Amino acid sequence: MFRFLRRRDAEATGTAEAPEADVYAQAAERFWQRWDDLLPEIASALGDSVPHRIESLVAAALAEVHPNLTFAIEHGEKAVYALVVSGQADPELRPHTDAWMAAAPPADTLWEYHDSVPPVPDPTEVTVNLRGEKYPLADVRVVAQVDEAEGLVDVAVYHPGFSGLEENARRALTFLPLDATLGERLAADRLGRVETAELEPEGAIGLLELRELVRELDRTAAAPPES
Repeated sequence: MFRFLRRRDAEATGTAEAPEADVYAQAAERFWQRWDDLLPEIASALGDSVPHRIESLVAAALAEVHPNLTFAIEHGEKAVYALVVSGQADPELRPHTDAWMAAAPPADTLWEYHDSVPPVPDPTEVTVNLRGEKYPLADVRVVAQVDEAEGLVDVAVYHPGFSGLEENARRALTFLPLDATLGERLAADRLGRVETAELEPEGAIGLLELRELVRELDRTAAAPPES
């Protein structure tokens, strides 16, 4: 049995038009000016292992871009630190995060910047803690149906731990593996219908196979048409 959770709004592209785009760009520029001013204090807090000391300062600066954006300071993939800003897959926030990223300084050895939550290197090595129990994402199985015309993949997600979870926790364990596998941006762009599967479906694949399938669809969809 499948339980429907979400259908992505394929029409919601989040594209900004002038003069709104200019307003977003100006707000992003103000953030980066403020970020540059805060960097010595941020470096001091991180060096002292007390990041909470500067969280309110960064949050206040980011609120000038949009009050509904969230952020995290994490270990970077190539740099020491990563500043990750997220619109939580809300298409209305996409123009703001696009402007923020466009105005970002070049990454260096100390800082890199992401306008959405990136995928983890190997989601099958991740274990999610929910309600005091551990759920290895290596146990997740997914049925994926590709809609090439729409450029979307409909998925049904199964985990053997679903049976012991209430609705909200089951929903979390449905979406967390997808975001960990694809990253927030690719999941928002390329996933269509998302369902939970209460029994393991036939023809299911693992998360790494799902990643390659969705990335290949994204490459195909983004490619210019042949002349």
